[in-house]
Amino acid sequence: MSKNYPEMATDLTASIARLRKGIPETMKGFSMMAAAATADGALDPRTKELIATAIGVAVHCDGCVAFHARAAVKNGASRDEMLETLGMAIYMGGGPSMVYAAQALDAYDQFAKK
Repeated sequence: MSKNYPEMATDLTASIARLRKGIPETMKGFSMMAAAATADGALDPRTKELIATAIGVAVHCDGCVAFHARAAVKNGASRDEMLETLGMAIYMGGGPSMVYAAQALDAYDQFAKK
């Protein structure tokens, strides 16, 4: 059951662009919130993307895993950092999170190959 996370991220980007056109004010507000939440502060963007990946695992969101694994790679997260993050997601989410953590590692590895 292999998923192509780079393809998923690309497809979702196109879908989100259509959503932005349909509800521009809502999406503008979401974008502002995202910019504020991901800005460098007490936690660096790499750490924040690792956290977001863990949350994506915990809530079983394939698209979240795709976007945030890609962002973690772009922000310099190592595979070991991703693995420890996924360990925390498994600890907090139990068995269902273990399955998504395995898929999140696939996503990280696919993006890291590029």
